[in-house]
Amino acid sequence: MELPRILSQYCAISCRAHTASLADFGGVGDGTTSNTRAFQTAVDHLSQFESDGGSMLFVPPGKWLTGSFNLTSHFTLFLHQDAVLLASQDENEWAVIEPLPSYGRGRDTEGGRYISLIFGTNLTDVIITGDNGTIDGQGETWWNKFHKGELSYTRPYLIEIMYSENVQISNLTLVNSPSWNVHPVYCSNVIVQGLTILAPVTSPNTDGINPDSCTNTRIEDCYIVSGDDCIAVKSGWDQYGISFAMPTKRLVIRRLTCISPFSAVIALGSEMSGGIEDVRAEEILAIDSESGIRIKTAVGRGGYVKDIYVRGMTMKTMKWAFWMTGNYGSHPDNNYDPNALPLISNINYRDMVAENVTMAAKLEGISGDPFTGICISNVTIELAKKPKKVIWNCTDVEGVSSGVVPLPCSQLPEVSAECNFPAESLPIDNVEIQTCSYYRRKYSSSDNDHVLKHL
Repeated sequence: MELPRILSQYCAISCRAHTASLADFGGVGDGTTSNTRAFQTAVDHLSQFESDGGSMLFVPPGKWLTGSFNLTSHFTLFLHQDAVLLASQDENEWAVIEPLPSYGRGRDTEGGRYISLIFGTNLTDVIITGDNGTIDGQGETWWNKFHKGELSYTRPYLIEIMYSENVQISNLTLVNSPSWNVHPVYCSNVIVQGLTILAPVTSPNTDGINPDSCTNTRIEDCYIVSGDDCIAVKSGWDQYGISFAMPTKRLVIRRLTCISPFSAVIALGSEMSGGIEDVRAEEILAIDSESGIRIKTAVGRGGYVKDIYVRGMTMKTMKWAFWMTGNYGSHPDNNYDPNALPLISNINYRDMVAENVTMAAKLEGISGDPFTGICISNVTIELAKKPKKVIWNCTDVEGVSSGVVPLPCSQLPEVSAECNFPAESLPIDNVEIQTCSYYRRKYSSSDNDHVLKHL
């Protein structure tokens, strides 16, 4: 006798005409059986519907152990709220791929890198979502190998989508990634929404969301506890990024909560050699983090960070509220150009409050290449009981301030005007999210929860 059917709904940039369950392809959600082949077979089968309304792969309740698998276009991967993807700890389940062309090498080691758990390249209209299902990277083994110097290749990320357009990653919990969690790279029209990202605060390089050489990206309503930057905006590394010349631009970040005791809430760089421009962040809550907004660059990076706008930020227990450095000196190799100087200009911070802050700001430009156009307005910083003796440390920077407490350094003289924040919206804000519906069987312990059909 067929179990009752449940009408379920989810929000997405595209709805699908065809649906299947991972269990239809031999998936076993017992936490020990490898499902790598089941995922690959399912995606290969569903790819036939790319031009016929697209398809959705439903992951039912269970613990689904898997190695890396690729996605396809006009496709949705949907995780039930009681579904857990467990990343395999068998290195044989992880192919090694070429380093990113804008980086020239892996970030952990020279040479290649392990492919990400969920991977896609040259795709159109791809969605990774759920009703808060979980992706567990089981990263501790990778972290230990990194600390011991035992890695042959750079660690995998949880999700990486390359050279793609119309991408949505939403309504999931990501835990214990081997390295970065979400990495859209060389993409356009990307929406990241409603993610909970969790990792031990001492875990290495477990960045939350890293838009990298992307255009038109929206990140909103995310909660991140990280061992590295919660959001790291990037665009390539030294001469490789300069040559690839693909900036990250038109980026919106809003309603973000971040805990990162040893890193930044939002970092711009350090790999910024292709350029970063028109970044708008607002309604940000930082708790127990090293720095609120951090710009990281160095001699040899080239590129630029310009037209940055941040407002409505609340910071609680911080080492620095603001940090800029032109001395973030790691390089992919010795072939970088020492005359490639970065341009940092038109940086706007306004309408912020902070409490229990050790040092208001550490702003360090580059000698002969100052950071210019810095504006800080309507900002109140309450210092910790034992703050640093120098509250504002400013070198090789130029700008203005207005209504800032405590009074900034002399390089940011008081003016009457507020800092800018653009009034017009970006194109990514006009992308509409639809409500999609599908039927599935009611789940029981003896049922594989097959999805039956879409409306």
